[in-house]
Amino acid sequence: MEIKTEVHSDIGIITLKGKLMRLPHTDELNEEIKELMKKDIKKIILDLHDVDWINSSGIGDIMRSFISVKNIVGELRLARISKKVADVLDITDLVKIFNPCDSIDEAISSLK
Repeated sequence: MEIKTEVHSDIGIITLKGKLMRLPHTDELNEEIKELMKKDIKKIILDLHDVDWINSSGIGDIMRSFISVKNIVGELRLARISKKVADVLDITDLVKIFNPCDSIDEAISSLK
């Protein structure tokens, strides 16, 4: 899995590409979230457009990220989720918790 992080104003955007399945990939995402929080970035978007596979470890990592950000009174949005990720979120009913955005711009607007 590849991870790219950008900061736009007070919003961190983490773009993931590949499979979000198990260690060390799930730890890498957690570390990126921690790095943003150390920089006092409390609004984070996970761009999942290029995630072509996710399993329970990947979902667990997204949940951990969501909880970590919530614990610092921040907000986390999922954006541009791939069909595979959307299917897993639907099956697990987590789509209600994450309320994914169709675009990065929509996610940014929802955080302002």
